[in-house]
Amino acid sequence: MENQNEFNAEEIFSKALRAGRRTYFFDVRETKAGDYYLTITESKKFTNEDGTFYYKKHKIYLYKEDFDEFKNSLNETCSFIIDEKGSEVISEKHDKDFDSKKEKEKEEEKSSESENTDEEKDIADVDFENDDQ
Repeated sequence: MENQNEFNAEEIFSKALRAGRRTYFFDVRETKAGDYYLTITESKKFTNEDGTFYYKKHKIYLYKEDFDEFKNSLNETCSFIIDEKGSEVISEKHDKDFDSKKEKEKEEEKSSESENTDEEKDIADVDFENDDQ
């Protein structure tokens, strides 16, 4: 009967988030005292040379007394990233058009540099010798 209780405790609530080769599991579990806590598990799929696969898992245990600070820290960190880099994903693995976007950026940089060089040439051609008068 104890095994049945353990099984039920693990089935309190669970949410999975699939993200490429990674899956994140958010599981509500129960302490021996009957309170709830959260486990966050990152599971990453790897392939052996023979074609079989295996998973590496990392787990975080988060208790209710830490929820507010954890949420605040997570929100602050996520906001910082979005504010600094925007919400667009900058990665070859996650963006199928990554190469074409990089090429377009290079072309825009060259165009911008060309315009700046032209402006610099115009400034260099100005005669400043008569400015003292």
